[in-house]
Amino acid sequence: MQNHAYSRLGSFGGGNGALPSPPSSPRRAWGRKPSAKGGSARAATGAGAGAGRGGGGAVRRAARVVLAALLRRQAVFLFAPLLYVAAMLLYMGSISLDSVPRIISRPAPGSLYRSPQLYARLRADMDADNATDALATVWRHAYKGGVWRPCIRNNTYDLPEPNGYIYVEANGGLNQQRTSICNAVAVAGFLNATLIIPNFHYHSIWRDPSKFSDIYDENHFVQHLKNDVRVVDKVPEFIMERFSHNLSNVFNFKIKAWSPIQYYKDVVLPKLIEERLIRISPFANRLSFDAPPAVQRLRCLANFEALKFSKPITTLSDTLVSRMREKSAENNGKYVAVHLRFEEDMVAFSCCVFDGGDEEKKELDVARERGWRGKFTRPGRVIRPGAIRMNGKCPLTPLEVGLMLRGMGFSNNTSIYLASGRIYKAEKNMVPLLEMFPLLQTKETLASDEELAPFKNFSSRMAAIDYSVCVHSEVFVTTQGGNFPHFLVGHRRYMYGGHSKTIKPDKRRLAILFDSPRIGWKSLKRQLLNMRSHSDAKGIEMKRANESIYTFPCPDCMCRSNKSEQSKSIQAR
Repeated sequence: MQNHAYSRLGSFGGGNGALPSPPSSPRRAWGRKPSAKGGSARAATGAGAGAGRGGGGAVRRAARVVLAALLRRQAVFLFAPLLYVAAMLLYMGSISLDSVPRIISRPAPGSLYRSPQLYARLRADMDADNATDALATVWRHAYKGGVWRPCIRNNTYDLPEPNGYIYVEANGGLNQQRTSICNAVAVAGFLNATLIIPNFHYHSIWRDPSKFSDIYDENHFVQHLKNDVRVVDKVPEFIMERFSHNLSNVFNFKIKAWSPIQYYKDVVLPKLIEERLIRISPFANRLSFDAPPAVQRLRCLANFEALKFSKPITTLSDTLVSRMREKSAENNGKYVAVHLRFEEDMVAFSCCVFDGGDEEKKELDVARERGWRGKFTRPGRVIRPGAIRMNGKCPLTPLEVGLMLRGMGFSNNTSIYLASGRIYKAEKNMVPLLEMFPLLQTKETLASDEELAPFKNFSSRMAAIDYSVCVHSEVFVTTQGGNFPHFLVGHRRYMYGGHSKTIKPDKRRLAILFDSPRIGWKSLKRQLLNMRSHSDAKGIEMKRANESIYTFPCPDCMCRSNKSEQSKSIQAR
């Protein structure tokens, strides 16, 4: 059997009963001539097949010959790129460079500030189209969530004995300090602690030494919180004696930003019970937006009910609101408030390029170094102004705000209240906005020098006046984001039954529209009206996860956007 098996293997291999050798590679087989042994039989077979298939065998043989030649000469493929490059160099050397077409690189749409050119080109058409008045038509959408239920419910139970005292230092500007105050109230209530009236940390940029009572009505604050959180104006003497009457000896917590409320219960509360007095400094944004309903209720109570501006600020603000309504008599006392962030520090921080050329660049470089020493010049820092503008991060100029509002249908007899600090190069940049809206007012034009004198050197008090006048406007326009508009939009929702008439423009789209060299006034207006309509719908949108309760002051952290959802919620309860 074994010999018979070997003999069968040998018949396939053509040998004398030995094991067959491995099959030869096709490359070598194609190039071989048929051996004498068995050659005639294979030739005859091939001839017969060739006769039967026409010229197919000849084509395959020719292909095999060509492929074998290429495979034998693989080195040719290695030198082919070198030969190509050499040929191109010889060819280019024989042509004059003057005859080679130039490649012109065009900036990406929206990467350049060309709004002044657009305004100059469209101004005549804009002035001719002054028939529509957006104040008469805003808003088509009302709040559709049924009955508006604000985020505050009155407490009916008595407060237990407190676990100790909490002292916080609020840092930042007016509205960052406001965040700190509301968060401090929420933490103190959650930990059953007595809150000391927050101390305002002096900020190197805001440079406002105002105390709590200079900006807010302290008695009103204490009285509105008395059923929920104990608030006192200073630490009792018997507690301060333990720390040698020096607050720097009090244990200070360094808490990470956006810490969950559970952290305060697990880490801060034991130390509070042990020490009876703790300090948290700094305290801006040290509590997560995502919190239980009880914590959110305390935040709302502090922000929308307990925090009331001091008597001097409230008196002047009420006067300015009355004057704005008098100047808006043609529009039934309705006016538009615009929060414009085009101060020198904001323009410098944005790293955007406008139309001031080399002089502007030098000025803003100095401002950046003065305000943020080394931040923008450190090694590896790459600043791309075009990309910043395309991404919608550049502050809108006064001219762009005017173009936007006129395109959204606000006529030139609309009264505008401009909330802003000192405008960068106001003598130049404010001219086009005043041309488009001659009834524009600011706190400086509405109030006399004597009325503004007590507030003029205090940035937070001046911001509080702007805040108060904006709250009562028919429409609020935000142009750059930040704490000011976030609080204001929420406050207006709280006051106006859940709906806030707010314009928050899509600045990426605006960058492209204002950089369009051929766009006409009708096309620009159509697209801006569509943008305004989208802002209108935003007044009734549902709250997204982790949104600030200060912007969406609604129960269960949700603004219901249709009645069916509202009814389902009521039935579930």
